[in-house]
Amino acid sequence: MVIIEVSLLSGFNITSQSRTLLENRTIVKKIEVKANVVYIYLEKLNDESQTFILQLERIIQVKNLKPAIIKIYDYYQPGELQVSYSSGVGS
Repeated sequence: MVIIEVSLLSGFNITSQSRTLLENRTIVKKIEVKANVVYIYLEKLNDESQTFILQLERIIQVKNLKPAIIKIYDYYQPGELQVSYSSGVGS
């Protein structure tokens, strides 16, 4: 099992529509939102490219937003971690 861990930008939440779209993908086993972090659990990954889009809604205006952290790791071997940083929010 693979986990994609997305730290939400300050002042933002994932939209219910985005969550529903992710849950309807066959590769997605489960989605959890805890303490401003979205956890996307995947059955497995293969050589096929995958794209995940999270639509966010602004709840509160925050100045000087810092990049969000996105972590991808194997649930059974979390030591082999891939970390990426989001540059911010698109229009």
